[in-house]
Amino acid sequence: MIHELVVVWDFNPVFFSIGSFEVRYYGLMWAVALLLGGWMFNTFCKKEGLRQEIADSIFIYGTLATVIGARVGHCLFYEPAYYLAQPWAIITEIRNGGMASHGAAVGLLIGLWLFSRKNKLPYIWSLDRVMIPVAIGGAIVRLGNLFNSEIVGCATDVSWGFKFLRLYPGLPVADVPVQHPTQLYEAVCYIITFVILAYMYYAKDWGRKRPGLLFGVGLEGIFLTRFLIEFIKVEQEEFEKGMLLDMGQILSIPFILLGFYMIYRAFSRPEQMPTAADSRTASAASADKPRKKKTTKKW
Repeated sequence: MIHELVVVWDFNPVFFSIGSFEVRYYGLMWAVALLLGGWMFNTFCKKEGLRQEIADSIFIYGTLATVIGARVGHCLFYEPAYYLAQPWAIITEIRNGGMASHGAAVGLLIGLWLFSRKNKLPYIWSLDRVMIPVAIGGAIVRLGNLFNSEIVGCATDVSWGFKFLRLYPGLPVADVPVQHPTQLYEAVCYIITFVILAYMYYAKDWGRKRPGLLFGVGLEGIFLTRFLIEFIKVEQEEFEKGMLLDMGQILSIPFILLGFYMIYRAFSRPEQMPTAADSRTASAASADKPRKKKTTKKW
């Protein structure tokens, strides 16, 4: 609802409930993001002539690694004292929320490494392609944060600001501060990153010509965006108040540096000229055959 040139946001985060059991839009957005990622990897495998089992495998590895990493990351990065004292709460209290994108990133890196070893694919092949669904998936999850009225920005006087009524129960609408809808800012940036990565993959074929480039650009599009927008966010945890950089920014720095390195690495090497008999694709497509000693270079 628009009120005094700002958006009055009072969205019910519960999609539906049966008794005490609730399905929230946030969880639904996570499910949509993961399913979309699985579908996109299926299209990548078809485009590059890989077996269907490859797509099925990466969906399983990627989904488990992302969800576990996101949950454990939140518990260890933002509330370590609480969850280390009662580690079972990591599982039993998952319905109370708490997922960290940086934890999801670390979990996904580990999951893709295991996937690549199992399917005899270069690690960088998986890293490049996963950034495309990660970018659009990140935008979808940020919409889930908006539905939850969480991860909001600081007070502002911009005309597109939001009044998050659920953060101020009982307070008159006129007294609720106008805040930056930082969830939407991030979502828009992630969509732009997705479009750029999709263009690089489909139009330029840089996934094969310049290994590592999509991975590097994706890291910058996601984590540099996160780093900059954090400056106008309200601190998520009490311990972050007074810090020069908050936890989200500190955790983003390694990914930003890695992204710059991967972009430099991709352009500092000669462009590869993929052929129909690309060795990496051929090795993956025939992974079910007896292994022979090869000299194929892996990243």
